[in-house]
Amino acid sequence: MRKLFGTDGVRGTANTHPMTADMALRIGAAVGRYFRRDASGVHRVVIGKDTRLSGYMFESALTAGLTSTGMNVLLLGPVPTPAVGLMTRSMRADLGVMISASHNPAEDNGIKFFGPDGFKLSDQDEIELEKLIDSGVDLARAGHIGRAKRIDDARFRYGERVKSSLPRGIRLDGLKVVIDCANGAAHRTAPEILWELGAEVIPIGVSPDGLNINAKCGSTKPRLATETVVAHGAHVGICLDGDADRVIVIDETGTVADGDQLMALLASQWAEDDRLAGNSLVATVMSNLGLERFLNDKGLNLERTSVGDRYVVERMREGGFNLGGEQSGHIVMTDHATTGDGLMAGLHFLAAMVQSGKKASELAQQFTPVPQLLKNVRFSNGQTPLELDVVQSAIHQAEIALTGKGRLLIRKSGTEPLIRVMAECEDASLLNQTVDSVVNAVADAVSG
Repeated sequence: MRKLFGTDGVRGTANTHPMTADMALRIGAAVGRYFRRDASGVHRVVIGKDTRLSGYMFESALTAGLTSTGMNVLLLGPVPTPAVGLMTRSMRADLGVMISASHNPAEDNGIKFFGPDGFKLSDQDEIELEKLIDSGVDLARAGHIGRAKRIDDARFRYGERVKSSLPRGIRLDGLKVVIDCANGAAHRTAPEILWELGAEVIPIGVSPDGLNINAKCGSTKPRLATETVVAHGAHVGICLDGDADRVIVIDETGTVADGDQLMALLASQWAEDDRLAGNSLVATVMSNLGLERFLNDKGLNLERTSVGDRYVVERMREGGFNLGGEQSGHIVMTDHATTGDGLMAGLHFLAAMVQSGKKASELAQQFTPVPQLLKNVRFSNGQTPLELDVVQSAIHQAEIALTGKGRLLIRKSGTEPLIRVMAECEDASLLNQTVDSVVNAVADAVSG
């Protein structure tokens, strides 16, 4: 069992355990020792970050820890998370680190790791790292301490890779696109790429100040983007999150399409072009039942995994699949990227508009979702409400009520102290009743 690592690296409120400078130093030293297994050759690590104020602190602390074990550090500055996966592999680095708490508010931060192949670390790697963090590591001799260097063109390298994933010759001339960068890591890259491809760009969420990342903007708060699309008569809106590994699409009417709809579109297109590996899409247990039915009607399969794009990618690699993602907007195309890439997925949606000549509204609603309700209950660190008998009883009763009519999913968030209660059911009354019964039981347990 991992104590420090969650669904996607280490995450928490800055200057509060585990997200302190001291812990980042220890993590840096541990991961440096883990990936620098011998004293021969040149060992290097790339570090990227989003636009949070605390990113400066964690970048410095991680650099100190890594160089103390002899790792040479290449600092990318603010770049999207998928850029770190790309640069880790292209620069032949032993390790990639992204400092970001993704869609979380500015006061949070996190540390994500990529192996030398550009893919996120496995659970077993994280377990071994926790052992090193707890025990401490042997530091490099004075003459073998690592060096640090700034890499100035990381976002340009990433931008070229993203554009190269599109069909040859695709241009976006005539498209008016709202791009919401959540005041995050893609605030310069995304508008530049859209402009280079010929789109008329209306950028929002592109003025980061260290404290406004994801604040009333981005993929989790798309109201500003929807209003901007309608107000400007834009053809489409693309909303990214703070580290740009998620995306949602807004059509010309202001209607939001989530990751499930985008995956449905891409899967059906790729299947028609005979390039959907294994005729399968990989998604998590959170993806809507309507997506599964849509795929099955087309003779395609849906492979489900635990929540987290890392688990989606692991299943894709195991099964040889090349398309997967999450309802939240992580879209993974392993022919082009090693992790979820919101900007890349958004560009592929725009390419579909250009190739088909259809409006965003004709492409963004591929299936009718089964009514789905998700509610969260916040709890304090150290509490284990799901283990209490009264909560287990409420869950059991809700499952009985939904038997043959829907499904219930309860899980502890891997990135925030939240219990997530989700259900799907055609009967709206039963849907609300079952979710509320579990939520109330968890809330009562949390409040004591």
